[in-house]
Amino acid sequence: MTEADRTDQSADGPARPPVRLRPKAEARAIRHGFPWVYADELVTDRRTQGLRPGTLARLEDSERRPLALVTVNPGSKIIARVLDRDPEAVIDRAWIAARIARALALRARLYAEPFYRLVHAEADGLPGVIIDRFGDAAVIQPNAAWAEAMIDDLAGALADVTGVTAILKNGSGRARGLEGLPEETVLLSGRIEAPIPVPMNGATYMADLMGGQKTGLFYDQRPNQAFAKALAKGARVLDVFSHVGGFALAALAGGAASALAVDASAPALALAGAGAKAMGVADRFDTRQGDAFAVMEALASEGAEFDLVVCDPPAFAPAKPALDAGLRAYERVARLAAPLVAPGGYLGLCSCSHAADLTSFRNASARGIGRGGRRSQLLYTGTAGPDHPMLPQLAETGYLKALFFRLDG
Repeated sequence: MTEADRTDQSADGPARPPVRLRPKAEARAIRHGFPWVYADELVTDRRTQGLRPGTLARLEDSERRPLALVTVNPGSKIIARVLDRDPEAVIDRAWIAARIARALALRARLYAEPFYRLVHAEADGLPGVIIDRFGDAAVIQPNAAWAEAMIDDLAGALADVTGVTAILKNGSGRARGLEGLPEETVLLSGRIEAPIPVPMNGATYMADLMGGQKTGLFYDQRPNQAFAKALAKGARVLDVFSHVGGFALAALAGGAASALAVDASAPALALAGAGAKAMGVADRFDTRQGDAFAVMEALASEGAEFDLVVCDPPAFAPAKPALDAGLRAYERVARLAAPLVAPGGYLGLCSCSHAADLTSFRNASARGIGRGGRRSQLLYTGTAGPDHPMLPQLAETGYLKALFFRLDG
């Protein structure tokens, strides 16, 4: 960031430009904690449209009364994000450090070891920022323009507060595209030379921070993997869309007789195998690479049967336009998975789609199980772990859903 940019980010520099809500926009929502302003809610005159993405501005209601300090991106559907309720707050490294310190206090109370999501965007007061911690290393996803502009301050504050020695910027994913930000991965400090072993639920996962999906590991499934582990003693387990062995390795840690991990990614399955080896359970672990739908169909034709099947697919409905197709895909997953479950066995179905709410996902899953010729009892409904806190005013922060069923004949 240039010195001119830093001045623009500070309350000590030129007066922050005002941006104003339209008369029919709901200022009360902002006052009650909603963190976003959509493009059709803001007066977007030539001056506002000319603001540089990431500019700090003073948000006003339609009567020009100040509401909050926001960061503006005229090119985004979310045109303004609330950074601070104080319109005059100074947004600098110290401000960021205070937010990270608050987030760290929660995680340190929850987890004995430093492996968790440290910052969960708006819910932790850092809009558009994801930080996952892997011991002495951390990965930052700056998914909003302001965070991209202040990445050096973010990394510096992160090191100051946590003491991590290696920091990676992962600038990939759909969220950055929606903000008009480029895709790039940059090592900001330290060295990351090999996958990092991550202990979780008694299992060991190998996280590839440099080349893996997202930040290298999905911490959000921790409580749901713990539930699967509780079902797994002596079980034959199938983990579909396994990534680095999420549910399979947890099940093996719980005493599963065997676990088969299915994924389209050969590198992800290799990491799963390395995790099984590190746990000393490689003799009970196997992998099968291929399209998950095709593999499930093939397993059914082979007469394969499992005591516990878990399917954790990617987001089939990442936004509302994809909702109908996404729900059909979730129904198809359930329809193909259900026949693979032994009588009296268990089926876990997961969705990380923002657009599919719990009721819609549950209904699609139940339809699929029925179409698969099975009757079910719903035993467990899970969400992301507490290192992924939910902002009550923002449903998008509560995206993960996990359902476990017991299936009869």
